[in-house]
Amino acid sequence: MPRNAPSTPVHTEFLSASDAARLVARVGVVACLRQMVQALEADFARWNDFDKSARTAAHSAHGVIELMPVADAHDYAFKYVNGHPVNTQHGLPTVMAFGALADVATGAPRFVSELTLTTALRTAATSAMVARRLARPDSRCMALIGNGAQSEFQSLAFLDLLGVRTLRLFDVDPAASAKLQRNLAPWLDQYGAEAVTVDSVQAAVQGADIVTTVTADKRNAVVLDARALAPGMHLNAVGGDCPGKTELAAEVLRRSSVFVEYEPQTRREGELQQMPADFAVTEFWRVLTGQAPGRVSPAQITLFDSVGFALEDYSALRTMQALGRQAGLLSAIELVPTLADPKDLFALLHPTAGVGHPVLHKVA
Repeated sequence: MPRNAPSTPVHTEFLSASDAARLVARVGVVACLRQMVQALEADFARWNDFDKSARTAAHSAHGVIELMPVADAHDYAFKYVNGHPVNTQHGLPTVMAFGALADVATGAPRFVSELTLTTALRTAATSAMVARRLARPDSRCMALIGNGAQSEFQSLAFLDLLGVRTLRLFDVDPAASAKLQRNLAPWLDQYGAEAVTVDSVQAAVQGADIVTTVTADKRNAVVLDARALAPGMHLNAVGGDCPGKTELAAEVLRRSSVFVEYEPQTRREGELQQMPADFAVTEFWRVLTGQAPGRVSPAQITLFDSVGFALEDYSALRTMQALGRQAGLLSAIELVPTLADPKDLFALLHPTAGVGHPVLHKVA
């Protein structure tokens, strides 16, 4: 390239938190969940194409900050995410996240996005994707233990994709259950479903075909013990997602067929951290591709030890990028400088170089 010829500008597509909310409202929560499930199934089906690793975590007394990378031959993706249960006391979400897609061949960042709302969508979509293979096909009642920020998304995924028609809600904070009831009201009418708030875990799980636990406290808790188990039940354990944080008694795992995303990460962070190294589990991609059985009998108790894995964020990022383009809601940001000579970064500091604020405009 001639020294004074301008290089091709690298404009990175960007989806802000407010535009992500507009996008989901415009497309529809359920439609987004359905498309995300399709992307997840396609990516899990080519599991071996990806360079995978457990996430890197920085723990503190108040929470955890994590980086989650994954790559195939074409795309590199990562997510930055925190988990701080104390945040609600400061007016902040418990979980906040953003992430990016980059081109493996050049390293150029192609897409940067909020991932707080998107993480809630992808977590619910993952739960539904797995439950469609592991829960009994006639499952109609789900106990939802923990009615915080994830609960609406989990509820809608199971109402729409699993055919659940009764939700039994419990949270140690009654206001959280009341919030969930308000937000679900129009959806319950649409699906001909009901949501019943109860006053204990035991009341929630009684008669439930599916039990979803999604609590936030960063501690080794026993939200569910083995007395709650019933033949044919599917457990969707979402809340245990870092070392020292669990929701289920160890006996629950011993009595269940346990399925995980990426075993090395789950052994360190999930319910599985309670179990010996030789405790047998199945990575879910093997069920999806027919290499391992899922549910093998109506009486089997299945457990999805869900901690969240980077491949799911890759699926979510590419889904939101595609939907954002279609809706005209992506902006372009100048995240990488445009250089006349790619070897002369210092030229940016010249008074005539036109250094100013980053470009921010809607993508045509």
